[in-house]
Amino acid sequence: MDIAIFIIAMSALIYGADFIIEESEKIALHFNISSFIIGATLIALGTSLPEMAVSMSASLQGSGDIAVANVIGSTIFNISLVLGFVFLIATKISPSRDLFAKDSAWALFPILIFILMGIDGKLSRFDGFLFLLLMVAYLVFLIQSNQIEEPENEQEKENFAWKKTIGLLFVGFIFVVLGADFAIDSAGNIARQFGVSEWIIGLFLVAFGTSLPELTVAIKAARANNADMAIGAIIGSNVANFTMVLGLSSVINPLNVDLSTNFFDITAALIVSVMLVFITANKLYNKSAGIVLLTVLALVVSHSF
Repeated sequence: MDIAIFIIAMSALIYGADFIIEESEKIALHFNISSFIIGATLIALGTSLPEMAVSMSASLQGSGDIAVANVIGSTIFNISLVLGFVFLIATKISPSRDLFAKDSAWALFPILIFILMGIDGKLSRFDGFLFLLLMVAYLVFLIQSNQIEEPENEQEKENFAWKKTIGLLFVGFIFVVLGADFAIDSAGNIARQFGVSEWIIGLFLVAFGTSLPELTVAIKAARANNADMAIGAIIGSNVANFTMVLGLSSVINPLNVDLSTNFFDITAALIVSVMLVFITANKLYNKSAGIVLLTVLALVVSHSF
């Protein structure tokens, strides 16, 4: 029964995020915002809502390991699985934005700050507020670096319906919040039944489920040869996961962080973040890079199980 509830809850999370993503994109396009900024802000925040809802719910219920593991696992999945698939299926990837010069640091700084904050074994409420300030700084940076793009379809812009968009956004939020609550309860029960730690459940089962929106959006963008939006969504989502998800979760309830016990998984998240910086620095947007990223994911999964 718990497995069935978990699947239904994760489906609600994904469908809810889908509504939020689609309607947020319409709002962004209505105001002529660039593809990368759409990906790095509204879509990234939308796809991070499942992680946010799950981690905040876990924090409220005292399941800190699930909250932290969810963010670490999502970082690994977002870069190795999502970006790996993007590189494999995209026919051509040539971002118009200089991702290394402008954005690569944002892919690396949040996890480095997380490690520094976790040295004392916890993320305090003060640490949470610092994370939230970092998110504000990221959004300000993106707004200042926005390149205005004229919409391709003026009729679509004219037919923009606020009531429908707000209504679907509301439905999306309800799905995400309720789905997160049931997902945490069922995931905890599954962990106890199979003798699996909450960290492993959060790192793989929950993190993979909450990363599915990013995977869906990135694949759609890659097929449309919109690499800016796909990569922007991945970078923005990882920033949001550390700053907003862990930030809000630790403000609600300080989180314990065991860097030594979970050294391998945290190191894996750091390594894939460094790999993303290396890829953008050398413009290695190709199938070989995708294979390497997916190989790293396979190694992480095999080690943990």
